[in-house]
Amino acid sequence: RDETAEITLRFFHFTRQQQSGLSAGTRLLCYGDVRQGPRGYEIVHPEYRRLSGSDPAPVRDRLTPVYPSTEGVTQPRLRKLTDHALDNALDDLPDLIPARFLDGLGFPDLHEALRTVHRPPKGMALETLLSGTHPARKRMAIEEILAWYLGLRRMREAGQQREAYPLTADGPLREGFLRRLPFELTPGQRQAIEQLDADLVRNVPMMRLLQGDVGCGKTVVIAAAVLAAVQSGRQAAVMAPTELLAEQHMRTLSEWLAPLGVRLAWLAGGMSRSERRVFEAELAGGDAQLAIGTHALFQEGVRYRSLGLVVVDEQHRFGVHQRLSLVEKGSVGGQAPHQLVTTATPIPRSLAMTFYAGLDISSIRDMPPGREPVNTVLISQERRHEVIERVAAACGAGRQAYWVCPLIEESDYIDSQAAEPTHRELSEALPGIRVGLLHGRATPSERDRVMGEFAAGRLGVLVATTVIEVGVDIPKASLMIVEDAERLGLAQLHQLRGRVGRGADLSHCVLMYRSPLSAMARERLNTMRNTNDGFEIARKDLELRGAGEILGVRQTGALQFRVADLVRDGDLAEPAQRIADEMLSTNGSEVTQLIRRWVGEGGRYAGV
Repeated sequence: RDETAEITLRFFHFTRQQQSGLSAGTRLLCYGDVRQGPRGYEIVHPEYRRLSGSDPAPVRDRLTPVYPSTEGVTQPRLRKLTDHALDNALDDLPDLIPARFLDGLGFPDLHEALRTVHRPPKGMALETLLSGTHPARKRMAIEEILAWYLGLRRMREAGQQREAYPLTADGPLREGFLRRLPFELTPGQRQAIEQLDADLVRNVPMMRLLQGDVGCGKTVVIAAAVLAAVQSGRQAAVMAPTELLAEQHMRTLSEWLAPLGVRLAWLAGGMSRSERRVFEAELAGGDAQLAIGTHALFQEGVRYRSLGLVVVDEQHRFGVHQRLSLVEKGSVGGQAPHQLVTTATPIPRSLAMTFYAGLDISSIRDMPPGREPVNTVLISQERRHEVIERVAAACGAGRQAYWVCPLIEESDYIDSQAAEPTHRELSEALPGIRVGLLHGRATPSERDRVMGEFAAGRLGVLVATTVIEVGVDIPKASLMIVEDAERLGLAQLHQLRGRVGRGADLSHCVLMYRSPLSAMARERLNTMRNTNDGFEIARKDLELRGAGEILGVRQTGALQFRVADLVRDGDLAEPAQRIADEMLSTNGSEVTQLIRRWVGEGGRYAGV
């Protein structure tokens, strides 16, 4: 207690040393979270230090920093280490960004920035430091973004030093393919194909990202690139993140390319040993011109005779080492294959400038003609019976519906609708309508059978988990129901909605939710209701979730920033790019030192 009030200090592990040091009458300076306890205010396990004499508690000339918890290292220990480094090593730390490059940005030099962040003065506007908007934090953030950008640019330049076999698009295969297509290419598709053709004809490896919304027609562009490889006497490999998506590519590309004489090979997870040996022999001997599969395409035993093109679909779902492995498999005699990576999760420009600094970017912004936007509505679980009636009406009119559930079976721990009981419920509620069931535990043959029946129109409703986020195009499917939509992210909801709206009928997406909704969940669902634009949805997703979640970097190990945040610090991408251009033109030693300081060895793989 002091002269104003008293508070309880609560310790659950009270050592003998603490007992002797905290005897009655001892004066303390304490820090911790104050909460209401059974006997008034209390602090559990406070930080404290003993005060000597009767002098008033000293007020420091600066604020006390609190660092992220590190197991086994206390806050006092962290502060002691930081103070020691600032007092003894700061003068030896070089400021690697020449001052002229930061002119006009209003940032302090590195030494002042570090002192401000670790020893903020008492009068500082603390909210600017905590929010990351203070010039000192911005100075550190731009250095980190710059280091990553330099690392990716260096890696890109190293890739350009390697040779690739030039692939030409001109010839009867491409002409026959375009002539047989039952639709006209959109301007966006034509532009993307032209950009790829210009890259492929060169003797340096193409490194290009193709991004476009769900249903914009990226597969046609992939097919055009594959034909350039085949026509030039080289093999191509298309790698997808899931077997379901790989199967869709196999079906679509077979339909387009097999009539032209292209020999395709499919590597499925359920293959027998003898079937796999046949696949491996076809690839190694060059009989197979196009290989399609999942990450199994780069496993031991798979050899390519002359791999000229690697296509990685939905690339952000792969670990960087997986992507690197497939490229390395195709590198023979100093020649590397061309690379095309695709994503249906459009990346906002500020993010793309940093994360994809090693790639050229093609964007398809338009949709095939005649495709109507999907009408999206939000409906509470309390109105479930109305949704079932709506499904019955749609099926009665000859259309089909998806009904998506987050779980396969009911859980005691998660209050969420499950696919198996929903399948039973709808089978009883919709007499005369066949209801199918599909989930991640289904075997490939079961999945093929169910999807085949749905595609043939023999099923009116398909109850599924989010496994159908990517899948077969069903033109008659015009209704998408998503249970517990508040549990799913924007990108996943947009992918699910993209399963409908592929035919002539106006399509609808019903997002069912449980009340009460959190503020973030409500904002996500309102975004889905208000727009069908994948680029706008990606921007909002970035704002709500941050770059790490969108790009999958928690899994891939790439771009794990320590200070910078690509949402908050998106305004630094352009100045970082400008500084990188100037620093690379002088080729000074600071470039290598910056990369080593912030990125280390992990940056070797970051843009593969």
